[in-house]
Amino acid sequence: MNRADALDTVRESISSVIPDADVTALAPDDAFREVLGMDSLDFLSFVEVLSERSGIRIEDEDTPRLTTLSGSADFLVTRTQ
Repeated sequence: MNRADALDTVRESISSVIPDADVTALAPDDAFREVLGMDSLDFLSFVEVLSERSGIRIEDEDTPRLTTLSGSADFLVTRTQ
């Protein structure tokens, strides 16, 4: 998966959990939970959807890397190489 595909996957995953989120306005290092008002259940749902869409198993210890667009995209790209 290249970086552009990873970013699209992250944005699509967020949109499926928070349909009214303006994912195009997210800066690369914006914290999802703060900017989008995600609660713990929203974040868990995002991680589950991201795992399903990417086909990558995401462990609990991976979640700190999934709090921003950049971190999530980097994680996906690294795990698919």
